Amino acid sequence: MVSASQEHEARVVDAAPKKLYINGQWRDAREGRVLNVHDPSTGSVLCTVADASPEDGRDALDAAQAAQKDFAAMPPRKRASILMRAFELMHERQDDLAMLMTLEMGKPLAEAAGEVAYAAEFFRHFAEEATRISGGYQTAPAGNARFVIRKEPVGPSLLITPWNFPLAMGTRKIGPAIAAGCTSVLKPAELTPLSMLALAQVLEDAGAPPGVVNIVVTSTAGQVMEPLIRSGIARKLSFTGSTPVGKKLLEQCADKVLRTSMELGGNAAFVVFEDADLDKAVEGAMLAKMRNSGEACTAANRMFIHRSVMHEFSEKLAQRMGQLKVGRGVDEGVQVGPMVDATQRDKVKELVDDAVGAGAKVVVGGEAGPGEGFFYQPTVLRDVPLQARMWNEEIFGPVAPLTPFDTETEVVDLVNDTEYGLVNYVYTNDLTRALRVAENIESGMVGLNQGVVSNPAAPFGGMKESGLGREGGDTGIDEFLETKYIGIAM
Repeated sequence: MVSASQEHEARVVDAAPKKLYINGQWRDAREGRVLNVHDPSTGSVLCTVADASPEDGRDALDAAQAAQKDFAAMPPRKRASILMRAFELMHERQDDLAMLMTLEMGKPLAEAAGEVAYAAEFFRHFAEEATRISGGYQTAPAGNARFVIRKEPVGPSLLITPWNFPLAMGTRKIGPAIAAGCTSVLKPAELTPLSMLALAQVLEDAGAPPGVVNIVVTSTAGQVMEPLIRSGIARKLSFTGSTPVGKKLLEQCADKVLRTSMELGGNAAFVVFEDADLDKAVEGAMLAKMRNSGEACTAANRMFIHRSVMHEFSEKLAQRMGQLKVGRGVDEGVQVGPMVDATQRDKVKELVDDAVGAGAKVVVGGEAGPGEGFFYQPTVLRDVPLQARMWNEEIFGPVAPLTPFDTETEVVDLVNDTEYGLVNYVYTNDLTRALRVAENIESGMVGLNQGVVSNPAAPFGGMKESGLGREGGDTGIDEFLETKYIGIAM
């Protein structure tokens, strides 16, 4: 007998768009290619979707170019209304969007529903920003001219999103692009294309004109996207993903001097001083570490705990981690889903084994989960040596590595001892120290006594090799705007 949940799963997958979305039309790939989308909780194939060729990619960019002039001239209020209607539709379809996300990515349904709401908020935020784009007028210092400052859309934009937040990373880019008056070609991750195709349907239903947003799913990202980057038509690239891929894309963008936004890798530290409220610190650690089962660039990757509270903190954290229910994200009560694929699960295992081999102690977990899916047990490691690989490589999994420290100076040096600088977290009840440490830490974001920093109204981005530019906040729309100065003789 088929359960109600199984019926919901089947209905959602069956209804999900599976073709390319180009110039307002749903179409097959030119060469008829398809790729499989898998359920990471079972390893089975969910469905197949169109797999774009380089020619499909060029069709999408041509559509964006053709739509650019009229869309840039559309009144800001009308662009805002498209985003607001999309915001409303995402909430109306929240259950189905969450189910689709869970099936293709693995995260628990409750967390997927939270991402739908979070993703929708980017549309509302940038709907409000669309009508606030402003320039300026001033007198030249010599008095013999006037300066008119105008903000204009950058133009056709290429957007590349990762698999771990398949909706939110899309709306965080599409929202400001639409608000600014830019058309776009978006390439979602091969592992999780269904959520973005469903979002294309939302935008179509919200009134986005043909060619404004084009979605190209492909298993050959380099072959499809590099010609678009080098085409001379695209004027902007926004990428979220790994630092090595980001560097390669930056080299390609240099050919035509494209505007770039890069949200790249992270190696976040989570620092707990001796005066911190340990219960709040544990709660923050659960958020910073276990959001998205640890598959997040903002996840706490290096956890530095003052030696005097190490034992108490590690025991409390291990108790919480050990109580988490692991399983298929659609099942009731599940709090930790599978890793996205076997490669990711095996990497987590490899990093844990390396740390244990170097002397780390397993407090809880430390092994892969049971079943056919790509599961790994929530894990706490204590006294992880600094030479362990996981201090320099993103774990991207449910593993909390703890290392003791003794002084503020020591821990700030440890936090900054990385090429990354996306986000760091600090727990202390000493306000002066909190501000001093936050100012001395080299990262684009700092969470003081909080384990989550992501917010559509705040500028998200990193320093050093964690990226360029900012997404969200009142600065996110500037990434899609050019500043034009018009001099007027008097």
